[in-house]
Amino acid sequence: MRQLTPHQVKALLDEPEAAPLLLDVREPGEFAFCHIDGSLHIPMGEIVSRLGELDPDRTTVVVCHHGMRSFQVARFLETQGFGRIINLAGGIDAWAREADPGMPRY
Repeated sequence: MRQLTPHQVKALLDEPEAAPLLLDVREPGEFAFCHIDGSLHIPMGEIVSRLGELDPDRTTVVVCHHGMRSFQVARFLETQGFGRIINLAGGIDAWAREADPGMPRY
């Protein structure tokens, strides 16, 4: 698993032909408050039951609030054969501070 900064993830998203899937594993209320447009929302507690919705061959950036839950989910996905997993270092909080200052923070 790689860890990328918000700026590095933003650069990936700016390449439409190779844009990764953004997997937001926060709780519904957190996701409703703020999220990166285009993110797939699957709360951490639902990952196992919804694993079939994810493509193990697609680059996937896992996102949470500060990067801890997403790190755990990213490690789990790797054990399930997902080979192109990235953890957003610092989570959505770092994203709001560094890549999208207009995004609300909590």
